[in-house]
Amino acid sequence: MSLLVAKGLSKQFNGLLAVDDVSLDIPQGQVRALIGPNGAGKTTLVGLLSGRLPSSGGKISFDGRDVTGLSAHKRIAMGMAYTFQITSIFPNLPVWENVALGARRVFRSATEADRKVEAALSRVGLLDRASEDAGDLSYGHQRLLEIAMGLAQAPKLLILDEPTQGLADGEVAAFNNLIGELRATTTVLLIEHNMDVVMQVADFVTVLNAGQVLFEGTPEEVQASAAVQAAYLGGEHAEA
Repeated sequence: MSLLVAKGLSKQFNGLLAVDDVSLDIPQGQVRALIGPNGAGKTTLVGLLSGRLPSSGGKISFDGRDVTGLSAHKRIAMGMAYTFQITSIFPNLPVWENVALGARRVFRSATEADRKVEAALSRVGLLDRASEDAGDLSYGHQRLLEIAMGLAQAPKLLILDEPTQGLADGEVAAFNNLIGELRATTTVLLIEHNMDVVMQVADFVTVLNAGQVLFEGTPEEVQASAAVQAAYLGGEHAEA
């Protein structure tokens, strides 16, 4: 069953097509990776999917409903959570409050919201730092905090934009394990430059190049594709 379907999406900036006739079909429970060289249109595409950017054309359906004209806020309420490429935490608020802000938008019961906050922080390994100001965390831990902010909303779809950027090797391994655990309950759309992460966690990969879908397939098929290698891989597990 498809959770997110995009048909013919496009986005134009001052005459430049940043996203050009892109279609996606992401089944429920899948971990989908979105990869491509810098400037391929990845972040613009997820901006369209999440409602943070209006599209210039095309249609988006989420959980069986046409959401093309809906705001990002309404898509969040439907079960879509998005973490940014650049951290969007509130540095002067405690870690707990950063996560609680999102949970309270979704859950009216304070008890239920607190339960979700605790579970999310535990999942990313930050529960013991819940009372610290978010700005005192390392950059890698701030990235994990942002993931917790998304998880606390109990999303049907979690969109992660470069989540392993700035993480140490041990943190990357913990992230890979986390994605493996999420499979049972959450569909994940992952923008990622680290091809080792993509190979380990993704069920299916969409490759963008110059705003268009260049290739789709399993991680192994993507790795073996001459078209993908010519576009940007340049060798086994090379960084995009």
